[in-house]
Amino acid sequence: MPALHIQVNGKPVEVEVSPAELLVDVLRKRLGLIGTKIGCGEGECGACTVLLDGVSVLSCILPAMKADGRAVVTIEGLHGGDGSRGLHPVQEAFVEHFAAQCGYCTPGFIMSAVALLQDTPQPTREQALEGLSGNLCRCTGYYQIVDAVMDAAARMARE
Repeated sequence: MPALHIQVNGKPVEVEVSPAELLVDVLRKRLGLIGTKIGCGEGECGACTVLLDGVSVLSCILPAMKADGRAVVTIEGLHGGDGSRGLHPVQEAFVEHFAAQCGYCTPGFIMSAVALLQDTPQPTREQALEGLSGNLCRCTGYYQIVDAVMDAAARMARE
C-alpha cells in the first residue's frame, strides 16, 4: 500500500492507504478525527467538509492520495486567531447565534464558513448564502447560520 504524507491540523502524518481509500475515512478511522462527519457519502450534503490547502473540499468523495503532500485542516484544527487554542471566531458566532441543533452538519458548515471568510472577509448575506450552498441542514433554519457567519466576519474584521 502506498504511503500518504499529509499535514493534518499542523502536524505531519504518514499513513499507508489503499488507492481507493477516501480522505474522510483516513481522517476518521485512521487518525481518530471524528469531527468530520459522513452524511450522504456522495458529496451532496457538506457534512464532510475540510480545508485542503485552505480550500474547502468534500472529503467523502476525495481519494486520500489526492491530499498527498498537502495540508488538511479539520474542525479539530481550528482555533482562535490570537494563537490560543480557544474557539475560532466562526465557532464562537455559531454558539452565540444558536446556529446548530443536532450538530451533525455543524462542522461542515463551520469549515465552509471559514473558507468563505478567507476568500471574502466581508461577505454580503447573499455571498454568505452562496458560500454555504453546498451544505445541508435538516434540523434548523439557515437564518441563524447566516447570522453567525455575518457576525464572525465582523469579529474577524475587528481582530
